Amino acid sequence: IAFGGFVFGWDTGTISGFVNMPDFVHRYGQISSEGQKYLSKTRTGLMLSIFNIGCAIGGVTLGKTGDMYGRKKGLMMTMVVYIVGIIIQIAAVKSWVQYFIGRIIAGIAVGSIGVLAPMFISETSPKAIRGTLVSCYQLMITGGIFLGYCTTYGTYHHYGDSRQWRIPLGLSFAWALFMIFGMTFTPESPRYLVENDRIEEAKESLAKANKQDVNSEFVIHEVNILADAIEFEKSAGNATWGELFTGKPKIFYRLLVGIVLQTLQQLTGINYFFYYGTTIFKAVGLDDSFETSIVFGVINFASTFLALWVVDRFGRRMTLMAGSTGMLVTLVIFASIGVKDLYVHGYGSEARKPVGNAMIFLVCLFIFFFAQTWGACVYVVVSETYPLRIRAKGMAIANCANWIWGFLIGFFTPFITGAIHFAYGYVFFGCVVFSLVFVFAFVPETKGLSLEDVDELYRNYTPGLA
Repeated sequence: IAFGGFVFGWDTGTISGFVNMPDFVHRYGQISSEGQKYLSKTRTGLMLSIFNIGCAIGGVTLGKTGDMYGRKKGLMMTMVVYIVGIIIQIAAVKSWVQYFIGRIIAGIAVGSIGVLAPMFISETSPKAIRGTLVSCYQLMITGGIFLGYCTTYGTYHHYGDSRQWRIPLGLSFAWALFMIFGMTFTPESPRYLVENDRIEEAKESLAKANKQDVNSEFVIHEVNILADAIEFEKSAGNATWGELFTGKPKIFYRLLVGIVLQTLQQLTGINYFFYYGTTIFKAVGLDDSFETSIVFGVINFASTFLALWVVDRFGRRMTLMAGSTGMLVTLVIFASIGVKDLYVHGYGSEARKPVGNAMIFLVCLFIFFFAQTWGACVYVVVSETYPLRIRAKGMAIANCANWIWGFLIGFFTPFITGAIHFAYGYVFFGCVVFSLVFVFAFVPETKGLSLEDVDELYRNYTPGLA
């Protein structure tokens, strides 16, 4: 199930390389006054970030397939939509608008994955290792980013035509087909099955996921707990979008927690480095910024393995607060030396190589802190925050906030960095300071609780006393 995250990571890891490839720029760029092809800040920002708008739309719309047809079929249908988006992109010859439309459609599919995959994992996992298993979604994202970087590095250096970007893009078909094939072996969410009165199938799903006999005491006990919780929810009638604001216990508060956490995940600045990694480090004097991206990808991927242990070992709150502390220190140093010491005679002049190397090290350290904390843990918290009756809607809205901020950062970064350069790091520093305060004061600990117990937690929870 978590492999759906790989699809998202693959896009992030490849598109950042595409916009720096000569053939891609030649096909989709504009002509300068000197007669040279180039990608303007507006076009670059749109081509990178419109994917996130598609994701926001997909999470709210296509994400409903999980409630309508089941989590399993919903993910399979989503991958078909993704394939359509890739076909439109790869068939684009010279029209950047066609490529743009293809990215929107692919984004709609990935937005749905962002809702369905973590939700599906959390509903299937034993509570003792739920955090670890949901973190696998983020692990797959980082794996996709890393392999995307490696692939674009290879095609950039070995081809001079459209194969530079069409080969990485074409590999997306393989990931989509692998996902569809793999889902055929996956048991459906037992919570979805009980909700739809398919009790025997729910028993089989629980038995398979927990390696128990279908008629074991454990399986029967779990099914009864699910049935009681769902019956209680059904007694209140069908869930509506309005229930996100009026539902109990503290549904609106829980919605806000999810929205703010997903927003802050973007406002750490992580995609500033991933989307514009190759572009940023051309500015610090690197001859081959594609190589630097691979280093980032390796650290991001390797560090996320630690998240699989950290999130269930130290809990959600401690993990997030420790990550914020590490990131704010690295960001303020990164921004300070970038503003004060990088360039010999002001921005755009000769860069001091030792300072540039120090900045790369700081970015690596930042990625290390992010990957094992905010990268994975936010998906864990959001996936276990909402009751079943509104889980898909709550996760869709929270993820929508993530995608919208992803779009804003992706689109406006070229303009902001053009105006304030590395001082942009101070903006993210301020956001990370706020994230530390927010988690301390407003996010309760959900480690070790069943998804049904989380309701009871929020019923008695007072913000500021987590």
